[in-house]
Amino acid sequence: MELTGPEKAVLMLLSLDEATATPILSELDGDEVRKLREVASLMRAVPTTALDSVYTEFVERSREAIAVPRGGVRYLRRLATRALGEARAQEIFVDAPQSSMERLLSADPGTLGVVLENEHPQITAAIISQMDPDRAAAVLDAMPEEVRPIVLERLATLKEVPAGLLEEVATALAAELPPEEAEASMSVDGISRSAALVRRLPRETGEALLSRLGDGDSDLATQIRRSMYSFDDLMALDARALRSVLEAVPADRLVLALKAASAEMREHIFKGMSKRASDRIRDDMELLGAVRLADVEAAQAEIVEIALRLESEGAISLDSNKAGTIV
Repeated sequence: MELTGPEKAVLMLLSLDEATATPILSELDGDEVRKLREVASLMRAVPTTALDSVYTEFVERSREAIAVPRGGVRYLRRLATRALGEARAQEIFVDAPQSSMERLLSADPGTLGVVLENEHPQITAAIISQMDPDRAAAVLDAMPEEVRPIVLERLATLKEVPAGLLEEVATALAAELPPEEAEASMSVDGISRSAALVRRLPRETGEALLSRLGDGDSDLATQIRRSMYSFDDLMALDARALRSVLEAVPADRLVLALKAASAEMREHIFKGMSKRASDRIRDDMELLGAVRLADVEAAQAEIVEIALRLESEGAISLDSNKAGTIV
């Protein structure tokens, strides 16, 4: 009785213990496993000597076979990148079709994090186990906070991942990624860009534009207006205009705001105050000790907000061409 290739494969697998057979089966794709299932369902009795001949043939063919590791193209590309540089490697491999796993490994971490957040933590752990630590960290950081420790726990307890199953999962996940031909996205700070643009417009034009915008979206107009000026812009105010601002600022907020200010900025502020008041502020700054930068920035933003309010009331002008003028 002559056995077919699939029959030999089934006989070989069934003769092995589960721990040995599992990693072998994981290397087969879905169609190959289905073919083995069909053959196994039809197999009945085989000669007792069949297994010996299967073993013998396996050993002989193994000696002549050349092993090609899974993911060989991906590994070869990494070697080429190190040896030739990213640009040259890209030129060489650009036409090579990407596997599903390669698509996942090269996907934007933020996008992949969104795709994985609803997957089982075990699947997520298996996927990020194939990434370099930097990319894996970026993907995990993009996922919901409550999911991260669960994924980390699964990753820490991971011992091995069936390659075949991993490819099937990668294929399903890759289908959820944006099309490869989609344009890459670039981050833009729209508020800062808008603020810089308005500051460069003629004063009347900028004010009219923000006023019109405020009619439809007052919060957005306020955010742009606040971003148009920073704490350092108060340097443009003369002593009289600056005094008008400082009179409306609580002393404790001024002390905090000046804690991380430049020496030049501090001296400018002190010139707008009496010697007694400036000495008191200096003493309070020394007693304050270390502070968080976020707290300093918040105090500075409050002072800028006061300046903006005074400008809207017509008390001062923050226009660089008119700054220092009390209207």
